Amino acid sequence: MNFTLFVTVLLTGILFVAVVTLLAKLISPRSFNEQKEEAYECGVPTRGRSWMQFRVGYYLFAILFLMFDVETMFLFPWAVVMRSLGPAGLLSVLFFLFILVLGLAYAWRKGALKWQ
Repeated sequence: MNFTLFVTVLLTGILFVAVVTLLAKLISPRSFNEQKEEAYECGVPTRGRSWMQFRVGYYLFAILFLMFDVETMFLFPWAVVMRSLGPAGLLSVLFFLFILVLGLAYAWRKGALKWQ
């Protein structure tokens, strides 16, 4: 019974997305011109190629930001129910923080936090 319901909901969701996407493509207004095909960056016209390589340091910095942003998101619910979790909850969060501090130490050691 549960598997049948799961398959029905999954297929209905897939069908709904396909129908809505097709309907949007059929009834949306279209206009084609060269200006729409240009890369746009802060209102300044691009010169030369629009594809360029970026230093991997920017990517690492963004990933580290997301990692610590997610850490904050996980720590807030824990802080709300801290008293009801007891010592086991405290140990699990301390282990979580330990792993994150190890990740920060690794990134610091590799120089990912240096902005050059």
